[in-house]
Amino acid sequence: AKMENHTRISEFILVGFRSQPGSQLLLSVLFSTMYIVTVVGNVCMILIIRMDSNLHTPMYFFLENLSTLDICYSSVITPRAALAFLLGRRNISYSGCASQMFFFSLFGTTEAFFLAVMAYDRFTAVCNPLLYQVIMSRRLCVLMVMGSYLLGCINCIIQTGFTFSLSFCGRREINHFFCDVAAVIHASCSDTLVNELVMLAVCGSIIVGTALVVFISYGYIIITIVQMPSAESRHKAYSTCSSHMMTICLFFGTVFFMYAQPGAAPSPHKSNTISVFYTVVIPMLNPFIYTLRNREVKASLKKQLKR
Repeated sequence: AKMENHTRISEFILVGFRSQPGSQLLLSVLFSTMYIVTVVGNVCMILIIRMDSNLHTPMYFFLENLSTLDICYSSVITPRAALAFLLGRRNISYSGCASQMFFFSLFGTTEAFFLAVMAYDRFTAVCNPLLYQVIMSRRLCVLMVMGSYLLGCINCIIQTGFTFSLSFCGRREINHFFCDVAAVIHASCSDTLVNELVMLAVCGSIIVGTALVVFISYGYIIITIVQMPSAESRHKAYSTCSSHMMTICLFFGTVFFMYAQPGAAPSPHKSNTISVFYTVVIPMLNPFIYTLRNREVKASLKKQLKR
């Protein structure tokens, strides 16, 4: 009977980054600019890879998929947040919140698996160069991308299903600028212990699992690079891996801080700021990291521009 007294709420209010009106405009401009740069940067990356047959290799196949994922990932959150800052309309419908969480979890989880797949790809290229073409067949690459999405889908169904099975009564405010799992759980008036444990177990195992693949792969890569006889081969191997290493450190560093600790989120203001990093900043930086640190992409870009 106690459950039936709760009126089912039809919308939430996202109160992340609520401050003076002047700074709201600044936030709106900042988010909009970052979103435009993200889309343009990643679309350029996809076009460069598509148009240059020299880049039709497993590494660039994964990069192209990462760029597509980053556009989707950023689109789930950034335009809506920019508009909310600009118009001050911070309400989001119950179903809107659920679908935002669903797609954010889907793309975020898939990104973690992608980074693990890309680390394995670099490991094979550096540590087994002679067998690289055989191991990283087109079929395996496609299966790995599909597998990453499938695992992302399983996670987002679990997260969204568990979170929205909670009851929400009077407290409609979500202390975040988007429907993040931890923030929505905090807004519930049910007992959330099971949810927090599920989130910690599932997110924790995904983060730890993918991070392990990444760190073990890079452990072997570094050992192999150090043992290479010539300085030039060392430099070449290092240059193909360094950009990926930067992306990994950024992504896993912020995600570890957010999700892989008990009691979920740190202080709301802190977690809002950190989330901006992996939801808005990293998808924007990825194309720059990969183009500026990568000779093949730079050479291809010059060739396309000359045309």
